[in-house]
Amino acid sequence: MVVPPYFDVPPKAYGGVEAVVADLVDALVARGHDVTLFGAGEPGTKAKFIPVWDRALPERLGEPFPEVVHALKVRRAIEQIASTSGVDLVHDHTFAGPLNAPAYMDLGLPTVVTVHGPVDEGDSRRYYRELGREVSLVAISDRQRELAPDLNWVGRVHNALHVDQWPFQVEKGDYALFLGRFTETKGPHLALQAAHEAGIPLVLAGKCSEPPEQAYFEKEVRPLLTERDHLFGMADATAKRKLLANARCLLFPIRWEEPFGMVMIEAMVCGTPVVALRGGAVEEVVIDGVTGRICDDPAELPAAIEEVRDVDPAVCRAHVEANFGAGPLGRGYEQVYHQLLRSRRQARAARLLGETMPVRIPASERV
Repeated sequence: MVVPPYFDVPPKAYGGVEAVVADLVDALVARGHDVTLFGAGEPGTKAKFIPVWDRALPERLGEPFPEVVHALKVRRAIEQIASTSGVDLVHDHTFAGPLNAPAYMDLGLPTVVTVHGPVDEGDSRRYYRELGREVSLVAISDRQRELAPDLNWVGRVHNALHVDQWPFQVEKGDYALFLGRFTETKGPHLALQAAHEAGIPLVLAGKCSEPPEQAYFEKEVRPLLTERDHLFGMADATAKRKLLANARCLLFPIRWEEPFGMVMIEAMVCGTPVVALRGGAVEEVVIDGVTGRICDDPAELPAAIEEVRDVDPAVCRAHVEANFGAGPLGRGYEQVYHQLLRSRRQARAARLLGETMPVRIPASERV
């Protein structure tokens, strides 16, 4: 299992990919698998951890150099391990890492890649297309897969979390919460406008460290702040749980094709409903009228904030437990792994028989 070099696993604050991977490796270990995790920072999961850097590199997030060097470091480490012990496959969660797939193929190791970002258009889609059949892609939502049908998808596994690691609270405070990066696509300015019209204070907690985020904040967010609003800053794991559990609702006014949206299940597992704009995977995660409200226009958000007062917190948590818990996460990837390894065995058998068979999962067997 390979993660980027920027944050600990699990992360102490920001780090959606790292949070998912932490729950995934623990779920796989609990299911009897031997997992080795390559990354940076401090160990924090049940997997064997091999740090390929002296420390995590959060200040270099977004730079190409750490990504490329990280991929090289991981490849050398995996080549060494594969030469001395049994390895079945490589599951990569980085951007540059999939470029190692041909080298892993020479070792007899298939490469699975979870696509955590958007692939509906632009350079990202071209990149994953050029990886070809040597890399088996896993989507994190049906919508993500639907928007790029030409890619080599072998399955879809929704992101998830360990329910018992999150608090549950029935009584709520008198504020709405925005929790996410300060970018136009995440819509914090829309959250402020909706909260003001609904007459409820808004707490804004999230990442605002990169120059584009700071420029957007100064132009679009700061002018809307009132004395009733609270700019919390980036919340660590403990503070985030308290903010989510105590909020009347989470505002998720996205303006893009969000591949999944972890904060939605983090809110609901705390018993907090979600008020969102329709887009990306929102309809796969939130049950409209049951665990929150899904709106088609920002003008509908203020009324939705009032409507979710009647949402049952217990139903929100039960929805996450049934559909986005660590159990479904571990089983989903386990199924992908078994299918991929079965196809590899079939390809080997075909070669021994002198036949030609591509190493790919038949469409009829894909998750």
